[in-house]
Amino acid sequence: MRVRVPQLRNRRRWLLGGALALVTALAVTAGLALHQPSPVGYFVSTEAQDRFDRAYRRAMADLPTPDRTLDVRTSYGVVRVYHFAGASPAADPLLLLPGRAAPSPVWADNLPALLRLRNVYTVDLLGEPGMSVQRRPIGSAEDHAQWLHELLRGLPEQRLHLVGLSIGGWTAMNLAAHRPEKVASVVLVEPVLVFTDLSWAAVLRSIPASVRWFPRSWRDDFASWTANGAPVEDVPVAELIEAGMQSYVLRLPTPDRLTEEQLAGVRVPVLTLLAGKSPMHDAAAGAEHARRVLPDGVVKVYPDASHAINGEHPEEIAADIAAHLTRVR
Repeated sequence: MRVRVPQLRNRRRWLLGGALALVTALAVTAGLALHQPSPVGYFVSTEAQDRFDRAYRRAMADLPTPDRTLDVRTSYGVVRVYHFAGASPAADPLLLLPGRAAPSPVWADNLPALLRLRNVYTVDLLGEPGMSVQRRPIGSAEDHAQWLHELLRGLPEQRLHLVGLSIGGWTAMNLAAHRPEKVASVVLVEPVLVFTDLSWAAVLRSIPASVRWFPRSWRDDFASWTANGAPVEDVPVAELIEAGMQSYVLRLPTPDRLTEEQLAGVRVPVLTLLAGKSPMHDAAAGAEHARRVLPDGVVKVYPDASHAINGEHPEEIAADIAAHLTRVR
């Protein structure tokens, strides 16, 4: 296994991964989209897909080397999964779910520390730009839960701990609410549409960033804003996400915020990590709601973190996950 700690100048690349996770997840995207000829996500051309594939390979070079690459068939499509061998191979592994428009390479900062805890899977979300291939429309929260449940069912472990970033947090919690059979616990890293609504500023600023044929600078400005002004240019994952946003058409419904009844019905342990300076939502209100609807859960707010918390605090996040895993044994 090759574990390469990112250089300091690369740290900001993972800010972009967290920052752009929301761009295509907002309701305004559906409102702005023109008629699309396909009921599933697709690349607009072979040339566009080739460009994305090159950017993907370049960004993957900054991850540890996976010991297994799996393409798991579900009734909604084929899901790309990478397995990374880490500590405690007999323990239930971690399964990392990224945000929208941000496939597996966004976890590069986090993987070295997480691999000191457990084996790790990363997933390219179905219906997103990445190596997963959508074959059937995903039209509801139940559909999202079903494809992810089928993915977990296709993995050999009896249980897995889900770690979801941004929309990946919604994806993890949605599964726990609908199909929790193989879910050991959930870790939510700056989740959106779980405990609170998106801020109006985030919705309004996302409008020019959500249209793939608009200038890249508009998306970079939005990404930098979500990361509280961090620079986002000239890094491999920036090229990856840009290539995906410009070349891939999403055909996914905008997620609805999880209801209080759905959250209260979750029976697996939940750790929630929120960013105190996230412009995407009110972290204090989200923390209060999480503590109320999940009285047995653990909630922590990182006071100075932005929505790009995973790139800003990888070691601290790993330490909080380690403590969480000890509690849920």
